[in-house]
Amino acid sequence: MTAAEHLAFRTEAFMAVALWTGLSLLLVLFLSARISAGRRKLKVSVGDGGHDALTVTTRTFGNAIEYIPLALVALAVTAVFYSAPIIHALGGSFFLGRVLHAWGMAQAKQPAIGRMLGMLLTYIPFIAMAGLLIFAAVS
Repeated sequence: MTAAEHLAFRTEAFMAVALWTGLSLLLVLFLSARISAGRRKLKVSVGDGGHDALTVTTRTFGNAIEYIPLALVALAVTAVFYSAPIIHALGGSFFLGRVLHAWGMAQAKQPAIGRMLGMLLTYIPFIAMAGLLIFAAVS
């Protein structure tokens, strides 16, 4: 692979990371705005004020914040070693998982299918990235 080909390979992979990072940022902002709107509606300044709906909204945001940063770091490091299609598959499945999880958390009947599928689509890319990164490190 020439230097120019190598640079193009890396650039495409990091453009894929940029896409999934940007979409994840928008998702976090959306989830955060739902908390703010709920607090305004319920006249709660801090916390959930004992309102179950606000507890769920806050936990939905919290769950996203627990997973998204580590996934994006792993996705960026994976892009050092692997191509854009692999990054898109990992980033896309992870992002879909986070959206499904957030949607599932908002459902009245729990456990909701979206929540379960969302966690599955969160865990699978995590496991895949772990395996790919370990393989890249030892090969």
